[in-house]
Amino acid sequence: MKKKLVVLTGAGISAESGLKTFRDADGLWEGYNVMDVATPEAWARNPELVQRFYNERRKQVLTAEPNDAHRLLAKLEADYDVAIITQNIDDLHERAGSANVTHLHGIITYAQSSRRASLIYPIDGDEIKMGELCKWGSQLRPHVVWFGEAVPMIEKAAEICAGADVFILIGTSLAVYPAAGLIDYVPSSVPKYIIDPKIPPVSGLNNVIKITKSATEGMKQLMEVL
Repeated sequence: MKKKLVVLTGAGISAESGLKTFRDADGLWEGYNVMDVATPEAWARNPELVQRFYNERRKQVLTAEPNDAHRLLAKLEADYDVAIITQNIDDLHERAGSANVTHLHGIITYAQSSRRASLIYPIDGDEIKMGELCKWGSQLRPHVVWFGEAVPMIEKAAEICAGADVFILIGTSLAVYPAAGLIDYVPSSVPKYIIDPKIPPVSGLNNVIKITKSATEGMKQLMEVL
């Protein structure tokens, strides 16, 4: 029986494919204040702006390619039962070949009803147009969890972490909750590999192995260990 290998990924892994991290140090995302494009209030105030913003992000995602870190994680499935939990809204893990990916914050290549979040549709092309409606007549919006919204996959993710035999953290600052709390569900006896040029604070955890490198270089090193 294969060991359960659980991976939590953040913006750092996607950055190596050319996708900008969610928030730069100045609090902006592609030049926009996140509160103007990534909250329910922003959508209520100016849905056209929010829709246009995510349409542009989606085009960037669709032209980006998975990098070696994504591909090496997919390769681990030959030897481990791999479960990836990602904070990223791109589909690069899937395109690299990973079969079991849980998206905490949604996935930008899908649309959802603006009234019923459980109504989710694949997007045909790279845009959601104003006037495109769900089956109940509500405007479609990006399938993305915004600030102030519940994270519906967090309980499932916590269960996955609790069942880990090996845990890997890649490219996340552990600054965004509730995702940042997932590492606390990993059993204390389990080895926890953290890959990041700037290792986030993880005081109080046992069996932490720090790899102070980029996602790709860190994964190459980890593959030799595993």
